[in-house]
Amino acid sequence: MDVPEHPKLLDEELYSRQLDVLGIPAMQRIQKAKVLLSGLQGLGAEVAKNLVLMGVGSLTLHDPHPTCWPDLAAQIFLSEEDLQRSRAEASHTRLAQLNETVQVFIHSGDITEDLLLDFQVVVLTASKLEEQLKVGTLCHTHGICFLVADTRGLVGQLFCDFGEDFMVQDPTEAEPLTAAIKDISQGSPGIITLKGEVNGHSFRDGDLVTFSGIEGMVELNGCSPQPIRVQKDGSLEIGDTTTFSHYLRGGTITEVKRSKTVKHESLDTALLQPRVVAQSTQEVHRAHCLHQAFRALHEFQHLYGRLPQPWDPVDAETVVDLARALEPLQGTEELLDEALLRTIALSSAGCLSPMAAFLGAVTAQEVLKAISRKFIPLDQWLYFDALDCLPEDEKLLPNPEDCAPRGCRYDGQIAVFGTGLQDKLSHQHYLLVGAGAIGCEMLKGFALVGLGAGGGGGVVVADMDHIERSNLSRQFLFRPQDIGRSKAKVAAAAAQGLNPDLRVTPLTYPLDPTTENFYGDNFFSHVDGVVAALDSFQARHYVAARCTHYLKPLLEAGTQGTHGSASVFIPHVTKTYSGPASAGTSEDTIHPVCTMRYFPSTFEHTLQWARDEFERLFQLSAETINHYQQTCTSLADMDGPQILTLLQQVLGVLRVRPQTWKDCVVWALGHWQLCFHYDILQQLRHFPPDKVFEDGTPFWSGPKQCPQPLEFDINQDTHLCYVLAAANLYAQMHGLPGSSDQTALRELLKLLPQPDPQHLNPIFTSNLELASAPAEFGPEQLKELQKALEVWSKGSPLKPLLFEKDDDSNFHVDFVTMAASLRSQNYGILPANRAQSKRIVGRIIPAIATTTAAVAGLLVLELYKVVGGPQPLGAYRHSYLNLAENRFDRWVPSAPTIQTFQHLKWTSWDRLKVPAVQPERTLESLLAYIQEQHGLRVRMLLHGTAQLYSAEWPPEKQIQFLPLRVTELVQRVPESGLLVLELSCEGEEDETAFPPLHYEL
Repeated sequence: MDVPEHPKLLDEELYSRQLDVLGIPAMQRIQKAKVLLSGLQGLGAEVAKNLVLMGVGSLTLHDPHPTCWPDLAAQIFLSEEDLQRSRAEASHTRLAQLNETVQVFIHSGDITEDLLLDFQVVVLTASKLEEQLKVGTLCHTHGICFLVADTRGLVGQLFCDFGEDFMVQDPTEAEPLTAAIKDISQGSPGIITLKGEVNGHSFRDGDLVTFSGIEGMVELNGCSPQPIRVQKDGSLEIGDTTTFSHYLRGGTITEVKRSKTVKHESLDTALLQPRVVAQSTQEVHRAHCLHQAFRALHEFQHLYGRLPQPWDPVDAETVVDLARALEPLQGTEELLDEALLRTIALSSAGCLSPMAAFLGAVTAQEVLKAISRKFIPLDQWLYFDALDCLPEDEKLLPNPEDCAPRGCRYDGQIAVFGTGLQDKLSHQHYLLVGAGAIGCEMLKGFALVGLGAGGGGGVVVADMDHIERSNLSRQFLFRPQDIGRSKAKVAAAAAQGLNPDLRVTPLTYPLDPTTENFYGDNFFSHVDGVVAALDSFQARHYVAARCTHYLKPLLEAGTQGTHGSASVFIPHVTKTYSGPASAGTSEDTIHPVCTMRYFPSTFEHTLQWARDEFERLFQLSAETINHYQQTCTSLADMDGPQILTLLQQVLGVLRVRPQTWKDCVVWALGHWQLCFHYDILQQLRHFPPDKVFEDGTPFWSGPKQCPQPLEFDINQDTHLCYVLAAANLYAQMHGLPGSSDQTALRELLKLLPQPDPQHLNPIFTSNLELASAPAEFGPEQLKELQKALEVWSKGSPLKPLLFEKDDDSNFHVDFVTMAASLRSQNYGILPANRAQSKRIVGRIIPAIATTTAAVAGLLVLELYKVVGGPQPLGAYRHSYLNLAENRFDRWVPSAPTIQTFQHLKWTSWDRLKVPAVQPERTLESLLAYIQEQHGLRVRMLLHGTAQLYSAEWPPEKQIQFLPLRVTELVQRVPESGLLVLELSCEGEEDETAFPPLHYEL
């Protein structure tokens, strides 16, 4: 399909996170695509939901079959009122409401060759093999991408045929590599030296690159893609540059991504010669067995006109016999695993929402690959099973009577697990922390499986955030009219709409140390388990610690683009949560202040500087003035450091109190000049471009890049937008009206004189001098400051601005983005766009609907095991997936690490208990009890950060503290009546971590 190169997207705000993952060209193709989806049972509904959320151009639904009870176990658009209605018609309205930019149609006739020609992609779910072969052949003939997806109980399959010559234009999720150039030699070959650490890039031999922004050797700018070779020292060989101009400075080298061609066989060929996605030989064998199981189930349905009855041993043996009689797969001599086939047949009649969620998400991602030509498609079969959800002990497996239809919304689930698990699910009480993308998917899963939908059960969802427009492209419980409302409240109401029996309680305050009086012993005593759907590692660690403290199971999931993970942590069975293997995320990265302010070398440095500028200019300055107004009457009431702070804010930042919009613009223009021109000139006076150390090493070398001052240019969008954002923020802080009119601002700026540097900052002429200013001031400085403060004290209090990443109308993100971009220009650093800046500064993780739905489905599968009762370690699974690279890993979690010290053995789930006695123990008697009961001589005892005891105390201090009761030593006695103490003991090793001491009051 021909797509214009740079048309504006329908709604960049709506798809902001998705754009981070897919990019503009892919989104343009997606928004023009036409997809036919046949089959609207649970799996088909999940595919449809994800495609509509992701903004596919149009979706045509085909499913004339009537809605029945088993559909409600996994189909999110159907209700009891829809029984006997066509599934397509019953689903249409609710599906279309998910995204007003997507056209949703219904086709009620047969699927004909003429119909297929109108679509780019055709998807069949829950279809008969005969129909798959017929439609697949037509699609392959006409070059239409074709997919088949199906689930049978706890097993699922997905098949992709994108034709014999399908070109993937962008195979990977990674952004093209870029690097700043330090030098290019004239020679054959030319040698390119990059800025930054040696070997710090990831270019490889044979990569194609382009160049831009080079001064001097301009022949390379905009040239056709050139191959490179990587040298041992990290430099790059390029072609012959002998005749090129002499390189002067600057420039950027950028990788050119290469396309890749994929060849797929048609379904009739692939049935007997299956290429399966698998990570090991063992997985290949299992996938081949599942492949034959699906073929046998199709044959059973063809012969008997129905599916096997739930847990019917006769039907199961028939399926096994049919599998034995199948034509063997070509190129394999594998023996069928008849026990596996039998289990599949016994449980194949059911329809489960987590299976539909997982496979529906993967299928939708493959549809997007077919449309966008971004990421490598499956080659060609994917098989997935979660038979580990069934009990290992055959005596505990369901029987036909337990799994017979009840004429209820859970019939599809009962067909797999029986009524016993259904009853347990209904009486559970769970806490869901987070109602964002994963949280919405989990609430959907809770509603469909019936978690907490019976007497005494319930779900509490905690989230303090409010809905923003960008949430709508991946959080399907929200609608445009919900923007600005509480996520927890809207999600709770929407989940109850999916299942009226679901009992959901929304809470709008966070789960963190400030709310432990609410989320305390009484609260957690009513909780059976916790699900963490959070996008912050700090928050995940805290919730996990609460689960460890209260010995509650924790289900945890996270996503980043097409990457996702799902984990389960069971008290005394698995290890406790410890976070990702590498916690070096943006939120944990702290850049040295000196580096950010004076020697930035990455865009992250300039972005953090800009974020700090926002706080300094629009929050701290207002708070400083307000504090002075409320607490001080003269400078005599203040010490030197306080006066320095006032000098910095009043005379260094605010200068004069604005009265009009023009005053705010004058201030903003002056601050532009101060930051991006005069400060840089001052820095170059301190550190000239030719400055060298005593050993002759240039000062400006390695990661330190010599800056260049900018000249204000009213025709530069970045310059104008910075002034617009800064002036509006300054106006907001002073309670003045602002303006968004760029044309009027440009005209106003033409009339304003260039700011005089002497009037920009009358006390300090640069931030360098400001940073090293003395704490003592002369009488003239103090007099000037006092005069300025009198003006400020007469006005109303200022409004400190707290940085808000989610409101795109308040200029917060605009200011930070423009400031960082200008600072990057000063230092020759590649800038980032607004979406990237917003993600970094707001610590937003790129998220798309498919990945979140997939990991939520994996978590609900683990929920079956947690609720079902005590399970051995081998029953549980951690999962990792990468939808872009077709990687799907599941593995058994690690058992808790056993630690030992002398005679003691413990894991991270254990604790040392000290029972309450009357009268309460003294510190001395507590230490004696620990030694007597546990054989431990305490070296140090802590309550939080407070030290209650140290063996290093001098004798007089020990005499003073040992007779005191423990509660006299702590700063705050918890309402729970339980003190959690940490201890270290004599003889311990450095890595020893003793269990917490639970001291009962």
